[in-house]
Amino acid sequence: MIAVIQRVTQASVTIEGTVKGQIDQGLLILLGITHTDTDEDIQWLARKIIGLRIFSDEEGKMNLDLKSVHGNILLISQFTLFASTKKGNRPSYIDAARPEVAIPLYEKMILQLEQESEQSIQTGEFGADMKVSLLNDGPVTIIIDSKNRI
Repeated sequence: MIAVIQRVTQASVTIEGTVKGQIDQGLLILLGITHTDTDEDIQWLARKIIGLRIFSDEEGKMNLDLKSVHGNILLISQFTLFASTKKGNRPSYIDAARPEVAIPLYEKMILQLEQESEQSIQTGEFGADMKVSLLNDGPVTIIIDSKNRI
């Protein structure tokens, strides 16, 4: 699993002209799922995301986690994070999990993030054409790959 995490002051996702999810201060998470991902990847990644100390404390240092600032989460599935651009100019998505594998894992990630953050999270819609809007705070953008833990 690959997560692109952006610290935001606001973010939203719109599908067919209707806002599906939106948050104020918190994390916009773009999540890519591959065919080898497991429940263990979900649990590890969710704990890592919720524990990230990337929000500023009273001294302006990135020292606070999501819970400390009462931040929210907007989770968006994004298969293109597993794009391979090794050959030619048209990306290959062979490493992205097929929907029958990815959808259950995406839904489990939603539940795991809710459990870890102790709040409901906002989401996009798996497989939909989504328009994502955000105001990156910092900017702070972090990439985490659950297969690269060491």
